[in-house]
Amino acid sequence: MAVSEKPLPPADDDCCGGGACNPCVWDHYYAELKKWRLAQAELKAQQEQSQESAPESK
Repeated sequence: MAVSEKPLPPADDDCCGGGACNPCVWDHYYAELKKWRLAQAELKAQQEQSQESAPESK
């Protein structure tokens, strides 16, 4: 699995602040952040699993 960069929040001027946009730039950011966090957790679990299954060297 490729490591992706954490999504950046929208710039201050990307959001109109009116609350009428659907989806809002913040909705998109939080959706991407959730996907990134899930991918990071999966990557960590894979790394831990590979460390557990690797034979110990002495």
